[in-house]
Amino acid sequence: MKTTKRITNRRNFLLAAGLGGAGAAVAVATGVRKPEKRVDAEAAKPTGYQESEHVLKYYKTTEV
Repeated sequence: MKTTKRITNRRNFLLAAGLGGAGAAVAVATGVRKPEKRVDAEAAKPTGYQESEHVLKYYKTTEV
């Protein structure tokens, strides 16, 4: 009696694992994607080093 319950639990586990794997494969195959983020005007500005007017003025003050 105990062995049949143990086998049933194992079968249920393997069935659930198989269904979960199949669901993951379907999600990958259909190409489910996250929605793209909107680009704000502020975020589109370039970042990093930029030679602006005040930087060029500073360079002029350092000339020898």
